[in-house]
Amino acid sequence: MSQVSTEPDLLYTEEEEALRAAVRGLLTDRCAAADVITRGESATPHDPELWKALADGMGLAGLLVPEEQGGQGATHREAAVVLEELGRAVAPVPYLTSAVVATEALLACTGASAAELLAALASGRTVGALAVPLNAGPGALHRTVRLEGGSLHGELTGVADAAAAHVLLVPADDGGLYAVDADAVTVTPQVSLDPTRPLARISFDKAPARLLTDDALSAVRRALRAGAGLLASEQLGLAEWSLTETVRYLKERKQFNRPVGGFQALKHRLAQVWLEVVNTRAAARNAADALATGSTDSDVAVAVAQAYAAPAAVHAAEEALQLHGGIGMTWEHPAHLYLKRAKADSIAYGTAGTHRAALAELVDLQAP
Repeated sequence: MSQVSTEPDLLYTEEEEALRAAVRGLLTDRCAAADVITRGESATPHDPELWKALADGMGLAGLLVPEEQGGQGATHREAAVVLEELGRAVAPVPYLTSAVVATEALLACTGASAAELLAALASGRTVGALAVPLNAGPGALHRTVRLEGGSLHGELTGVADAAAAHVLLVPADDGGLYAVDADAVTVTPQVSLDPTRPLARISFDKAPARLLTDDALSAVRRALRAGAGLLASEQLGLAEWSLTETVRYLKERKQFNRPVGGFQALKHRLAQVWLEVVNTRAAARNAADALATGSTDSDVAVAVAQAYAAPAAVHAAEEALQLHGGIGMTWEHPAHLYLKRAKADSIAYGTAGTHRAALAELVDLQAP
């Protein structure tokens, strides 16, 4: 009697490849590197028109939301494909923070208020942000604000994409997760290494709040786990662009009347980056598939993906900048955008070291 394989299929399906082609086509038309550089130097780093095209026009903001709740009813695998392409373009949109992290937090909630807000995020017309620091990992203890008389008081720092959000999902000291309208708080931009994913300080002073769930811990852990797992796909996109563009440049750049890419030392460096990109793809796809199927190994898959993808993306971006030579050191060339995003991503939702430590606990590997 034949046995049915339970191994996950990590290859891209035809539907996923079609989704990739559609997203890449849109980004090619609407997200030129020069425009991203210019926007990053302005007071409004996010691109609202690009977000509208992605979220409203293509319906990508609701990929993870069930159809009966106003979404597309897709899975983390499809969201991972979108994030790969957004990473390749360093797109200045709050997809990861709103369509993944905030959405996952709301999916852990029940009740009419959460359902209404979830539908609003799925439409793309409302942007949400989970009010925890960007560097908080799935198992991290994070600072909360005080709940007094039905309103929130306190301050949170390092919150990603808070300036673009219409609603904030805020864990409070009573253990609840609350929805707070962005115009009821003070959002102050902070200096951010990555201009395409800005950070902000949020000050709460008697901010009116609506209770979404009395179990903020579970909702936040779910959200940050999905954020960390799918961040690996964004890092894969960054690394792929870095490798592809560097290979292209080294084929064109000549020295001693021969392409620079023909030098053995550079071939070895590119081969190492290629190997890391291939391994990152496997780890990122495994994490996305585990999240999509609700696998019992999801925590392990996410920890493995982040432990590997974060340093791999940074290395690929560093090599791209170095091997582009003098042109790579200029502000006009987009290489610096990828290095900044890769470095910022390397501490987002937990560092590689944090995830390695979590992985050791998950597989019961004791420290020496």
